[in-house]
Amino acid sequence: MLDRWLITLSAQRGARPATLVAYRRDVTGWLEFLTGHLGGPPDLARVATTDLRAWMAASRARGLGARSLSRALSAVKGFHRWLADAEGMEAPAVAAMRGPKVSRRLPRPVDIPAARALIDAVRTDAREGWIGARDAAVLTLLWGCGLRISEALSLKGADAPLPDVLRITGKGGKERLTPVLPAARAAVEAYRRLAPFALGAGEALFRGARGGALNPRLVQKAMETARMGLGLPATATPHALRHAFATHLLAAGGDLRAIQTLLGHASLSTTQVYTAVDGARL
Repeated sequence: MLDRWLITLSAQRGARPATLVAYRRDVTGWLEFLTGHLGGPPDLARVATTDLRAWMAASRARGLGARSLSRALSAVKGFHRWLADAEGMEAPAVAAMRGPKVSRRLPRPVDIPAARALIDAVRTDAREGWIGARDAAVLTLLWGCGLRISEALSLKGADAPLPDVLRITGKGGKERLTPVLPAARAAVEAYRRLAPFALGAGEALFRGARGGALNPRLVQKAMETARMGLGLPATATPHALRHAFATHLLAAGGDLRAIQTLLGHASLSTTQVYTAVDGARL
């Protein structure tokens, strides 16, 4: 049943492979716990509140944090919702269970000078010019267009030269339109001019050293090296550039709803955390 649920998530909701792996791990852990806790294969329609509390307590005892446990409970709830719809196996206790309180962490963007310095550093410090241009282009898309790194690396050869507005498929398969700044377009073109590979229309735009699709870890590593060289904190990650996109727009008087749309956030409350970032950071 677990496999069928995951196939449904992939086909109908466009769940990403990494999300499916996490959901499989979380729900498998839940089912294995129930089997041991109850002394045999569980009746999933008869799960009790006490079973859930015991699982959550055992998870915390293993060192699972509140945020990770909340995510695991969300996966378990999703699995049981699917069981109710697909198999008629309703478990009211699961639907009613509340997760642990999770304190919302504030975004930690980099400021404008730091963002520029980071992009310049990855461009000039790379072992080959085309690799530096590639990494700089990816990071410019994160800062200038608010893309997630997975979204930037999902671009195909057919997407370049970048248009004035990009159609991006984000989390959950949701599409959004993202304006492209001239600086982002120029950075991608600089990379294309230097790339030693034919960037076919249906192939990945950003390539690794051997010509395959670029691994996000390589971009993260390049930025890690750059931020250490610049003396920036460990929070200066590629995702911090996406945070910077939002906070810099907000500081310039951007509308919160518009920023929500540009970031691809499903809920306005997710975007509202940027309003809590202190004025010095903005």
